[in-house]
Amino acid sequence: MSRIVVTGGAGRLGRSLVAGLAAVGHEIVSLDRAVSQAAELDGIEQVAVDLTDAEAASRAVAATRADALVHLAAIAVPFSAPEDVILRTNAALALNTVGAAVAAGISRIVTASSPTVLGYGAPAGWLPDRFPLDEDIAPRPWNAYALSKLLAEQTIAMFARQTGEATRFAAFRPCYVIAPEEWAGAPTQQGHTVRERLADPALSAPALFNYVDARDVASFVDTLLEALPHIPNAEVFFVGADDALAREPLADLLPRFVPGSADLAAGLTGTAPAFSNAKARRVLGWSPAHTWRTALDETAATAVDPDRKDVLA
Repeated sequence: MSRIVVTGGAGRLGRSLVAGLAAVGHEIVSLDRAVSQAAELDGIEQVAVDLTDAEAASRAVAATRADALVHLAAIAVPFSAPEDVILRTNAALALNTVGAAVAAGISRIVTASSPTVLGYGAPAGWLPDRFPLDEDIAPRPWNAYALSKLLAEQTIAMFARQTGEATRFAAFRPCYVIAPEEWAGAPTQQGHTVRERLADPALSAPALFNYVDARDVASFVDTLLEALPHIPNAEVFFVGADDALAREPLADLLPRFVPGSADLAAGLTGTAPAFSNAKARRVLGWSPAHTWRTALDETAATAVDPDRKDVLA
């Protein structure tokens, strides 16, 4: 097992990632702006540090004496801050933490990117080359958040050109992350519940109905870290569920929200998602274990009224 430093370990995805990696035996150090009291981080070594400060980042990462680094820390929501702040902050976080890891001799480095690098939702219009979307489709970011995530991918590619095969890098693009508590009814990142997003397709349409269970991201990262020495360097992977976050086929839904996409989306029948996880299956042998259907069924089955003793939907 490895000693892994996770930046942004107190965040929405970070908490589940830390808990998942710790559960399979890894020793985890979480670096974030503040120490968290979240239950998932109980017993986890936490360090409060401003990673936008390059010197502070270097000291903190070196002090972890880690074997691997997973970089999640970022302003995580598009337009949640001024565009210049998002770009400057996220670019600095990626450069500082990845650079610190390289300087500290950490040999396996992974950074989180985002599907938004592809540019869907652009105000001037957007159509991809094909559906499902895969890693070979050229990025076309249209906002500072998406651009900052593309810069994170380019940051690891830059360092890979400096270090050669001595340091192993990868980037992953997690789809719309749903944490365990959100299956049980807690609001998702945009403030709606999962059931509300399913009931109103307009809520999930901006993300092209993509999603991934946070626990599956943890299993993906565990698999990726183990595989890094054996796969091509600085690879990029989509990480998503096997189905779409929708009750209707995307062949019917996408043309309503993405003008001109009817022919491209025609093959997305049944439960097929807009984003392919085929590369992760092919290269890493990884596949997700959760879908919204099973996850909602599981949380409904545990919501038992103690007086009535029956299951609440």
